[in-house]
Amino acid sequence: MRPARWLALGSLLALAGVLEGRLVGEEEAGFGECDRFFYAGTPPAGLAAEAHVKICQRFEGAERFATLYSRRDRIPVYSAFRAARPAAAGAEPRWLVEPQIDDPTSHLKEASDEADAVTSVNSLGSQQALSTDYLDSDEQSGQVYPVSLSDDFQVATFALTNAAPMAPSFRERWYRDLRSLMERALTPQCGGGADLYILAGAVPSRRKVKDRVAIPAFVWLAACCAAPGAGWAMGFVQHARDGDIIEDVMVPELEKLLPSSPRLFQDNCGEAQQDTERMKKILEVVNQVQDEERTVQTKEDARPLSGPQGEGSALLPPEPAEEGRGLLGKLMGLLATPVIKLFQLLYYVAVAVLKNIMYVLWFVTKQVCNGIESCLYRLGSATISYFLTIGEELASIPWKVLKVTVKIIRAVLRILCCLLKAVCRILGIPVRVLVDVATFPMHTIGAVPLVCKDIAMGLGGTLSLLFDAAFGTMGSLFQVIFSICKRIGYRVTFDNSGEL
Repeated sequence: MRPARWLALGSLLALAGVLEGRLVGEEEAGFGECDRFFYAGTPPAGLAAEAHVKICQRFEGAERFATLYSRRDRIPVYSAFRAARPAAAGAEPRWLVEPQIDDPTSHLKEASDEADAVTSVNSLGSQQALSTDYLDSDEQSGQVYPVSLSDDFQVATFALTNAAPMAPSFRERWYRDLRSLMERALTPQCGGGADLYILAGAVPSRRKVKDRVAIPAFVWLAACCAAPGAGWAMGFVQHARDGDIIEDVMVPELEKLLPSSPRLFQDNCGEAQQDTERMKKILEVVNQVQDEERTVQTKEDARPLSGPQGEGSALLPPEPAEEGRGLLGKLMGLLATPVIKLFQLLYYVAVAVLKNIMYVLWFVTKQVCNGIESCLYRLGSATISYFLTIGEELASIPWKVLKVTVKIIRAVLRILCCLLKAVCRILGIPVRVLVDVATFPMHTIGAVPLVCKDIAMGLGGTLSLLFDAAFGTMGSLFQVIFSICKRIGYRVTFDNSGEL
């Protein structure tokens, strides 16, 4: 097989391994390949629990968003995604389930249709919500990550792991407000949304649908713009109570509202370099969206009374129509309507002014608090450094005193040594004489054996010399006598031979 074919086969195998990564293991710190949906690639800290499961939401072979899902409450803790071009609404609700939550051995590795999963997944619905949980209920399945904020792949947001029970009116307001904020404030103030990270979640209440799926007490959204030099972070909360509109909060305040007070964005989305001017523009749009929501609610509240007869009037007997009273009523209505509208306008203006004043006061207070905190921190650091320096100097005093004392003692000892050397040199000659005189008898007595030995050796040598001289003299005499006798005998022998 050619190298190109081997490379292609290896790429397909690697891609297949990635596509199988649906649920993220508990031993992993993040969401695997879905870490790109979080600011700085770091998921929120402090929200994960034992009953939660991390899901990298995939559809049609690609990652779409990440979800931390509560198997106990059967609603998402949060869904994380990147801002995209909002698509036109109209996707058909085709609710998907995550097969591996209930059956880790399932061969279905991606979000699947609930109808397809029923026949192939064991214990489906034991740890996640199903469409049947919402049947015959006042609550409907509402997306925490709304379809209106998704891109062309809207079907992926219809996962039941991305849904929580919501009242129809509440769900409609949640979708409408988020779309308005995204289109008019968040995306335009973050360079078109290229660096906009979104976290959307739900906080469960004690109420449940069919004693299975927890109904949210409120839903929330946190946005982090990581655009260089123009970053910001904002939070939004919408309670499930009737009449409540979406509220804007700062991210630290939102973290205090959530269970266990988590850290949503690392380093609070670069808090030290956030652009306050862009945040002010976002708050202005938020005020407009809130005013629009109040207007919509006012119209909805007044809609039942706009007909010729309301529910209350239907229960009362008809009153005779009086032409004069009708003209007077119309005239009073014409006169009262501008006054009412004026009071409503003044009310909205007063509320907006008060809110802006509160925001300005909050901003000024925050800046003052930050300044005071910075000054206190610097003062504390300087004080601590001062006391540490003093402490180090005080702690070094005994050591320095000991060193000085040792040097003084060494100097005194050197002086004493010099004096002793001088005294010894002055007293050196008499001391040596006295020592020699004192040791003379000892040397004399010690020399007696040597002298006796020398005398004995001398006497022995003399005797040996005498013996040698005597024996030499006697040997010489014997040799002379022997020589004379030898000669005399030779001559006698010769003479006798002549006679013969």
